[in-house]
Amino acid sequence: MRTGSFLLFLFTIAAISRAADHPNILWITSEDHGPEMGCYGDKLAATANVDALAKKGMLFKLAWSCAPVCAPARTTIITGMYPPSVGGQHMRSMVKLPAYVRFYPNFLRQQGYYCTNNSKTDYNVSSAGGTGWNESSRKAHYKNREKGQPFFAIFNSTVSHESRVRAGGHKQVLDPAKVRIPAYHPDNAESRKDWAQYYDVVSRADEIAGRHLADLDKAGLADDTIVFYYGDHGSGMSRGKRWTYNSGLSVPMVVYFPPRWKARAPKEYQAGGKSDRMVSFVDLAPTLLSLAGVKPPEWMQGHAFAGKHQQEKPKYMFGFRGRMDERYDFIRTVTDGRYHYIRNYNPHFIYGQYVSYNFVTKSTAAWKRDYDAGKLNEAQSHFWNLKPAEELYDLAADPDEVNNLADSADHQAKLKELRKAQQDWCRRIRDLGFLPEGEIHSRSKGSTPREMGRDGSKYPYDKIFAAADLATLRGADQLPEVKELLKDSDSAVRYWGAVGILNRGADAIKASEKELLAALQDDSSYVRIAAGYAFGKYGNQAQQRKGIDALVAIAPWKKGADVFVSMVALNAIDKLDDKAGYALETIRTFPRSGGVSPNGRYNGYVARILGKTIEDLGGGKQPGEKKKKRKK
Repeated sequence: MRTGSFLLFLFTIAAISRAADHPNILWITSEDHGPEMGCYGDKLAATANVDALAKKGMLFKLAWSCAPVCAPARTTIITGMYPPSVGGQHMRSMVKLPAYVRFYPNFLRQQGYYCTNNSKTDYNVSSAGGTGWNESSRKAHYKNREKGQPFFAIFNSTVSHESRVRAGGHKQVLDPAKVRIPAYHPDNAESRKDWAQYYDVVSRADEIAGRHLADLDKAGLADDTIVFYYGDHGSGMSRGKRWTYNSGLSVPMVVYFPPRWKARAPKEYQAGGKSDRMVSFVDLAPTLLSLAGVKPPEWMQGHAFAGKHQQEKPKYMFGFRGRMDERYDFIRTVTDGRYHYIRNYNPHFIYGQYVSYNFVTKSTAAWKRDYDAGKLNEAQSHFWNLKPAEELYDLAADPDEVNNLADSADHQAKLKELRKAQQDWCRRIRDLGFLPEGEIHSRSKGSTPREMGRDGSKYPYDKIFAAADLATLRGADQLPEVKELLKDSDSAVRYWGAVGILNRGADAIKASEKELLAALQDDSSYVRIAAGYAFGKYGNQAQQRKGIDALVAIAPWKKGADVFVSMVALNAIDKLDDKAGYALETIRTFPRSGGVSPNGRYNGYVARILGKTIEDLGGGKQPGEKKKKRKK
């Protein structure tokens, strides 16, 4: 035996010996799956296996995925950090982590664990230490470990994914007439069909969970294995997945601790119990390390809710939304368990931006169809309008979150409390979302976004946050302060200054012509884009032309052009609808590839926005789409 192989053999034997007192840990997860389960009180759900697990174990009444879409949600889990603190909040952000940040499987392997992932990764970040999995594939399984070796295993089911809700050839089980249509959705045939199919695929996910539990029992491992079951974010229905309402963030979280390992269970654990403790995905990594007897490192931002290093329950729970595929947005949110506060930092965009992957779902397209036809009430129409800066909902009285209490005199104290909690959290984690996405990358050259974000010279957080906060309110009396932002030396502050004028509408644009004309000559592409969009959307005819011409000049993703700049500019053009119609023939010539991109996963987004823009300007329908005007 070679020396290196022999040393590895000795290390493995020693690790297994050290691990003799470590529990096996099994995570069973399912995609695009909220708490629509019998154990959570849903009378329509057929989820016998997870219900049985909850009956002998415990569920958490309110668990959040932190992000309402897979990649940033999984990034939260694998790091134990909030993605906005490392620059990984956008869908497929693809940023590097500092050398000291390691994915949690690396810690487990040091304790002798055999770590398998079957099979999705889809992380927004890369670690210098690698993923740490012994095996990550569709064949990965704990049965491949060494004899006596403890295991940590994930089995991830995709049968409840958004794509399965709209899949053809589905054999209907639940009668669509029986489903409850949320107050924000229209009660039409498409909504009923898709909601019924969603329940059916959740039942299939439950069946798969049952098979994994049966396999564990058959292998004689049930008495030595701690089991978690959870969904990866809310349902794939519109205003669920991708949205920071409770419908997008809330997931089932069921845990079972066999008697041998009950000492590692949450303090409130009891068979058939329901915990009031709020838990979220940022808590999973530190909890996992705590179960293995490892004290979570200081850079992890969650709270261990089980194991040897349990922490006190947090007062608040946080969530976020960034770019969703080809469409930009910026939302931060917090709950105390009853009230849910949402802060919209892009209130100049409507909620229901056209994300091509989402609009393949028939109920999404039908929702927009009925809105265009004037068939919807106020709650159902809300999704297709501009966002307010702040939202506040009472989850107990209004679980569908359609009654915004932000302006209610009776709720101002709670609004201020949660607003402060959200702002304190952003400051504490050094939230990088206040930078345009491209600047997260450009300011991090030679370093990483996390390290850049903690460097006050590269990221003067307080100044940039104050600019964003001011810009995204709508007080007309604050316009002079907003204009002052355009004089700042930091490009991100100037960007928010231009957004602040845009966000205040036609009167602000009229009163800010001089400032916006100067902004069209700014060194920062993002400042020029915001100014161009402001003129294009709210200016007079001459101003519109100047603004749109500026956007058209910036947008092409030609050789040497930055993919993020092109995406932002194309999004602005697309939102101007027929105002940009005169530039259609020029826009047709824009390249769909060839510019600068830090990762190939971005590269299809330019083509998607460009194709939709050309269609909306009358240049022909795109594959699979009906030609019709859409409000953006």
